[in-house]
Amino acid sequence: MSYRFMRTIVMFDLPTETAENKRNYRHFVRALEKNGFMMMQESVYIRLLLTPSAQKLAVDAIRKLKPPDGLVQVLTVTEKQFANMEYMVGEAHSEVIDSDERLIIL
Repeated sequence: MSYRFMRTIVMFDLPTETAENKRNYRHFVRALEKNGFMMMQESVYIRLLLTPSAQKLAVDAIRKLKPPDGLVQVLTVTEKQFANMEYMVGEAHSEVIDSDERLIIL
């Protein structure tokens, strides 16, 4: 895999207290999805971009789509940096017995 590719990560915290805020939130999320972003987790969307010019166009589009209220942050990392992301999910539970003992009492 070539590591010249980039990932653009959009993180946002938008208010949803009024009907107008909720409408702005839905419009923003739909626009992100229409522009090729996928949900990574709640309020975090991500897109793979092949060139710096494509990244600039994507960021410019987000800048235009941003609702008047709330916080929108954009971070661009290389594919190599993204691949080094560590995923942590609560406590690790393993039901696999990985012992070399001959007698296992269940």
